[in-house]
Parts: sequence; structure tokens; C-alpha cells
Amino acid sequence: MDRLVFVAASGARQLLARQDAIAQNVANVSTPGYRAETAAARAAPLAAGSTRVFALEVATGPDLTPGPIESTGRPLDVALQGPGWIAVQAPDGREAYTRAGSLEAGAGGVLQTRAGHAVLGEGGPIAVPPEHRIEIARDGTVTAIPESGPRGSVQVLGRLKLVNPPAEALARGADGLFRTRDGAPAPADPQVALVAGALEGSNVNAAEALVGMIGVARQFELHMKLVAQAEDNARRAASLLNVTA
Repeated sequence: MDRLVFVAASGARQLLARQDAIAQNVANVSTPGYRAETAAARAAPLAAGSTRVFALEVATGPDLTPGPIESTGRPLDVALQGPGWIAVQAPDGREAYTRAGSLEAGAGGVLQTRAGHAVLGEGGPIAVPPEHRIEIARDGTVTAIPESGPRGSVQVLGRLKLVNPPAEALARGADGLFRTRDGAPAPADPQVALVAGALEGSNVNAAEALVGMIGVARQFELHMKLVAQAEDNARRAASLLNVTA
């Protein structure tokens, strides 16, 4: 009987963890560049040779499948075409990576993401001069064109640092940014290409996530019924012992 309680309760606990992951994905179904989080359950014996087995939820990492690219016509919107990442400066000062390419000129004219993270060029953050129109090329080259005056004063401000480290070398932080597991900056990859005037959407499949959420809720309900059944069995066993006594 106690085995039933432990197995059912451990399974219910892990289902709650999976529900949290699915809810996070659903909440970010419209977030540009968001990568869905995936998870799986595995059996974990209590001890070697034990017949008591617990369910253990294991995060398998983000789904790095590219999301849909939608044209916005905004010059500071860029989408990564295929694999790759845009390097940004995280709040702790370290280099981090994102696929959210909605950029803007922040305080002091520094090019940054909508979340406020400074975008890194191959030589550091890129400063945007006032009264200039910004164009970003396919290879990440950032050009400032004056709103008025001669075209000869066009300035090349730098080139976005675009990287493409192996998927297994990256880990997502609590702030949603990705970092290399060893903390070392990833090298720039000239093969990574951008699409200007467009944004990559989230790769979360809304219908699949909602179906998964319903399925997890049903499974959780089943586990709770098993716990209740175990309690009923214990009550009946106690009643039989009282009769025989």
C-alpha cells in the first residue's frame, strides 16, 4: 500500500513540474525568438534492487527549432536566418545570446534589445549617432545614414557579433538569455545571416502546448485518485484488523 502512495505522489509532483514548463511555453507563445522548453520523465529506483520506483522529471533543454519569420518593415528588427545567435551584454556584464532581434537605440545611443540588453559588436557595444537612420545588413554590418545632408557622411558603426556554438554548449538562464556552459565567449561565425526588417517568432506550438496541458491535468487527477484509493485501502485494512482483534 505504501508503495502505491509513494509512486503516485512522486508522479503527481513531477507532473506539476511539467505543467509549470508547459505554462511557461504558453505564456511565451508570442515572444519573439523564444525557444520552447522541453522535458521528459524517467524512472528512478529508490535503491539498488528496490522494487519501489519514483518518477523523476528531467529537463531536456530548449527546443532550438527555428520559429517563423515575419516581416515587420522596421529597420531595427532583425531575424536570424537558420541557426545562430545575437551576442548581447547580460546584466552581470558577461556575454550572453538571444534570438530576439527587436533592437532600439537606448540611453546614450547604445544599440540594445527591447529588454534593455546592449547588443555587442565584434569590438563591444555599438553606439548609434543621433539624427541618423540605421541599416543592418545580412552579415550584421550596422550603418548610420544621416537623415539630412550628403550621403558621403554614411558611417559604418560596426558589425553585430553573430555566433553559432554547438547546442549542447549552451544553457538558458533565469533571465531567458543563453550562455555557454563554461562561461567563455563564443567565437563570431561569419556564416550566420540576418534578415533585416523582420522578426523571428516563438517556436512554441500553441495547439500542442494546450493539448499537453490538458493531458498533464488528466494525469495529475489520476494520480490523486490513486492516492485516495491507497487511503481507502488502508482504512479498510484497519477495519478488518479491528474486527479480527
